[in-house]
Amino acid sequence: MYKLTNVTKDYPKGRETVHALRGVNVEIPDGEWMAIQGPTGHGKTTLLQILGGLDRPTSGSVDFDGRDLARTRETAMTKVRANSIGFIFQTFNLIPTLSAQENVETALVPLGVSGASRRARAAEALNSLGLGDRLRHLPGELSGGQQQRVAIARALVKEPTVLLADEPTGNLDEDTRDEIIGLLEKLWQDNGLTMVIVTHDSSIARRAQRLGTMRNGKLTVKQTV
Repeated sequence: MYKLTNVTKDYPKGRETVHALRGVNVEIPDGEWMAIQGPTGHGKTTLLQILGGLDRPTSGSVDFDGRDLARTRETAMTKVRANSIGFIFQTFNLIPTLSAQENVETALVPLGVSGASRRARAAEALNSLGLGDRLRHLPGELSGGQQQRVAIARALVKEPTVLLADEPTGNLDEDTRDEIIGLLEKLWQDNGLTMVIVTHDSSIARRAQRLGTMRNGKLTVKQTV
């Protein structure tokens, strides 16, 4: 479970200070799917990065299962990210010189998983997403939808409890978008994940249990049903 209390994030920009987050307060229960919308530049991605421990707030607390991520040492934070949090990005963030299977394996390296086990688990994850015949393909040899499936496999192969996605369908056509969101929804249900998705697409946001709206660094949340 997440509990954010009075979270702020400031960035220096020249002689000015950008207030990316302004006193964000929110609780995200285990197993919930929350979508986050809002205009560009109003703090959505900053909030997601703080939830994932990729960035630290300027002030406030970020409680994640009893641990304040705002005050966790970086070595411990690395372990939290490696064990508990899966990330999916709009641009896929695949390593172009590695095969689909090798890209998925990278998520298991920080966990100290043996080479044979990494290969087996990566192959199993890709096969479960319909990519069993693409294990040795490079990202450049895959369609956008296939690349995003590889990215999803990489996020889930370590069996995280949290899945954070930043515009996961932003580079996909409408049909592929629906396919990927349907897949994420099924994975959320089947695995009991806590899922937070940043999206500009209202048709995706309406499928979540709650919708958060970021404006000028402030978050408001409402039920979608």
